[in-house]
Amino acid sequence: MIDYLGAFADVPEGERRLAAATRELLERSVMPRIADLYESSAFPSDIIPALAEIGLFVGHGPEHDEARPGPLAWGLAQRELERCDSGLRSLVSVQSCLAMTAIERSGSADQRAEWLPAMRRGVAIGCFGLTEPEHGSDPSGMETRAQRTAEGWRLDGHKRWVSNSPIARVAVIWAKSESSAATGDIRGFLVPLPWPGVEVRPLTRKQSLRVSPSGEVLLKDVRLPESARLPGAEGLGAALACLNEARTSIAWGAVGAAEACLDMAREHTGRRVQFGRPLAGFQLVQERLVAMLDDLISAQLVARRLAELKVRGALRHPHISFAKRHNVAAAQRIAARARALLGAEGIITDRHVMRHMANLESVATYEGTDEIHTLILGADLTGLSAFR
Repeated sequence: MIDYLGAFADVPEGERRLAAATRELLERSVMPRIADLYESSAFPSDIIPALAEIGLFVGHGPEHDEARPGPLAWGLAQRELERCDSGLRSLVSVQSCLAMTAIERSGSADQRAEWLPAMRRGVAIGCFGLTEPEHGSDPSGMETRAQRTAEGWRLDGHKRWVSNSPIARVAVIWAKSESSAATGDIRGFLVPLPWPGVEVRPLTRKQSLRVSPSGEVLLKDVRLPESARLPGAEGLGAALACLNEARTSIAWGAVGAAEACLDMAREHTGRRVQFGRPLAGFQLVQERLVAMLDDLISAQLVARRLAELKVRGALRHPHISFAKRHNVAAAQRIAARARALLGAEGIITDRHVMRHMANLESVATYEGTDEIHTLILGADLTGLSAFR
């Protein structure tokens, strides 16, 4: 693992413990079978209790919590998760940054007491239903509706690309209130799974994020009590606040995928001999390796700065957009160059590079595309919105 400029060299031992435990768990229990899991589109559910035990299932609400890892410790753990596979990091990110954070930030005391302890232990996995078949980058156009009834609420709609949904016990569902759908009155609801009127369909035939359990959530005449509504989740801002936490994890995870790819490229080019010398001894190969190093160093420094800004309370929404956009693009370039340097070996799942390369295609799209984050940054830079 390369840390060329020592971006993480001065991290205190206490901030490294979660990442070290994460790495030990994954190297022992997942890496030996990750290629098989990827080829069979299987998630290793047996490691969920261990992920919970080392402390990876935590919400990121505004209240101070001694049990919650700090931004740096959390980021370093996300880096280790994605060094193994994006699907594992996605499971943890959706559980912690989206589902648990929504409940911590917007849930009632009863809702927090009902769900958060079980989610911390990994007994209950959560999912987050915002994206729809026709509404991705513009979630404000969602068609899922929530209508008041005498007993509470009725939900009807269709959510798609809901990570964790095939294994989830609770879904955070976002819907427009029927009484004021035109004005964008978006509310959040907790839907236990299974539940009458809710159908979860696993998404199959994926060529990326194959280890991540993703699905569609169909809601037809779903009846919920008033106690299912998240009282603090009114308006799209409540959902976007959770997305910001997840995007931070993505920026850190991309560093892990990039490091894994550069490590494999160095190992291969240093070992493989052509024309009488190791590939790494050729000028063109060194140029590619150094270009990969350029991208990796910048991604590492951006991730470290992201954590520092959060600790200081100075982290802004556009900072997160920059980090997500920059680090994922850097990781994509590194993965593509690594694949080329490995030649035919680069397409074999046992060598992992093509798996990271394919996963990063999804990571580049979800939680905001490159284009959406570009417009967020452009608006912040110029003071002029170009969205409409």
